[in-house]
Parts: sequence; structure tokens; C-alpha cells
Amino acid sequence: QVAVTESGGGSVQAGGSLRLSCSAYSTTNSRYSMAWFRQAPGQEREGVANIDINGNTIYADAVKGRFALSRDNVKNTLYLQMNNLKPEDSAMYYCAARPDGGRAPLKEAYYSFWGQGTQVTVSS
Repeated sequence: QVAVTESGGGSVQAGGSLRLSCSAYSTTNSRYSMAWFRQAPGQEREGVANIDINGNTIYADAVKGRFALSRDNVKNTLYLQMNNLKPEDSAMYYCAARPDGGRAPLKEAYYSFWGQGTQVTVSS
């Protein structure tokens, strides 16, 4: 079992920046692949970016060049730096973990453990 907790959401104007944080904790495993997903009202959840234990990343086309993932493996913490935010980035952002550390597609089905989400609102 992995406990996943997000923080760092908020409200910003278009063009602004936010940094989301996600911590993952397990008593039995410390090697996770992690990802961010987001879901806007009335829309399906979509992948934003993921990173494996070795730092390999995948980004959704919609965020390439604006969002950047990084992770601190000692703290088991994932960061999502979001720059040049747009109103269409507004959504609930969810962090997810898979307990094998390897590369995985940016799809919900590959992630077993999820946080409760943190809201990001971008105003025009």
C-alpha cells in the first residue's frame, strides 16, 4: 500500500506559475514510478506527465515546454513545476504512483495508488 498526498494547488492568472508537490509513502517499498493526471469538470481524467525511478519522463503534448517534473528519491517526493499557465490548465490535479519504478504509459490503468487531488484554477 502506498499513501499519496498532493499539495500546492491554487489560483493564478494566465501566464503565472504554480508548483505542485506529491509525496508517496510505503512501509514496504520506496521505488515508485509517479505521475500527474488532471480532470476538469465534465471531462475525462487525462495524463499530464510521468516519471520513473531513473528520471525518465513523458509529457502530454498540451503541457510540453511549460510543465516540468522532478523528483527527490530520498524524500519520495514528486514536483510539477507549471509555467505559463493557461485557463485550459484549470482542473483537479491528481498524483498517482505505481510500485515498480519502471517506465509506464501515461494512462490511469497503469497506476495503482492515487491522492485526493489538488485544485488548480487559472483565470484569464
